Amino acid sequence: MKKYGLKRIDRYILRKFLGTYIFAIILIISISVVFDINEKIDKFLKPEVTLKEIVFDYYMNFIPYFANLFSPLFTFIAVIFFTSKLADNSEIIAMLSNGVSFRRLMLPYWISASIIALATFLLNAFIIPPANVSRINFQNKHLRNRAVEYVRNLQLEVEPGVIAYFDRYDDKSRMGYHFSLEHFEDKKLISRLTSNSIKYDTLYNWTIIDYMIRDFDGMYEHVSNGSRKDTTLTIVPSDFLISVDDCETMTTPQLATYINRQKKRGIGNIQMFEIEYHKRFAAIMAAFILTSIGASLSSRKIKGGMGLHIGIGIGLSFSYILFTTITSTFAINGYVSPMVAAWIPNILYTFIAVYLYRKAPN
Repeated sequence: MKKYGLKRIDRYILRKFLGTYIFAIILIISISVVFDINEKIDKFLKPEVTLKEIVFDYYMNFIPYFANLFSPLFTFIAVIFFTSKLADNSEIIAMLSNGVSFRRLMLPYWISASIIALATFLLNAFIIPPANVSRINFQNKHLRNRAVEYVRNLQLEVEPGVIAYFDRYDDKSRMGYHFSLEHFEDKKLISRLTSNSIKYDTLYNWTIIDYMIRDFDGMYEHVSNGSRKDTTLTIVPSDFLISVDDCETMTTPQLATYINRQKKRGIGNIQMFEIEYHKRFAAIMAAFILTSIGASLSSRKIKGGMGLHIGIGIGLSFSYILFTTITSTFAINGYVSPMVAAWIPNILYTFIAVYLYRKAPN
């Protein structure tokens, strides 16, 4: 064994940490699935809902989504549970009395937190978003339709100097009404198209119906009319039919591209997308913060034992999740930026982690 390699005690803690983490996921997810089935059983029993859809489209995607969503909670519970057990059995006291510093004792905890953080990020960034498409489609079709299919008074920048306006757009018929398209050069209007309606065809392809085009050249104006015109516009309905669930169906690179694109077009209601983007990175740090709090808090052998540690740990973990929800609400309402909202809980709980770490045995 190399001097700085992993020792038997490190491997022991690694197994305990990751094993308890997986066990906590299995236990809590099993309970969650039972409660979810009980809540939605009336919807599942409808003739149009097949068992294949329930199992493969919904629950096979619901389980990893839910597990990853509450990964910080599972991490915290795992650390509190097995570290409290080590403390109750006086194993931590034995380690410290044999010359192992608390800082060195934390090494396998950091390694375990790194594994969980990496897995969480990869799942959040690349694996779960495509799976969420099937889950959300099932929910919209059979449980509760939260898809946005209608919009009014929409204005957006198609490309630099080109502004589109819809009085209303209906996604079921793929029709927009009272549509206009204005071209500007050096802040001067050079052309304006108006139409009674416009129909979306395929990617970037639209058909303008009953239109009039006014071209401006100084003091002169040229007017042309038509009943039907096929054209290309670099917009698609998903650019402005924004649902709260849409951010969960995009990989992290897709999310970054979408946010930048929407900002350039002047679409402002994308706070949920920005929050989701920053939360995926904040979750990496959360694994380390909660691991440090859990290990520091439960490494002492105190009166009340494991039960008290678990109670305090669950209280802290739920307060972390609650605080994350509150700051997200502030960001949606425009009180703080999405990046600040995603990172405030981590910053606050970092101070708690540092305080408890310094108070822990050494």
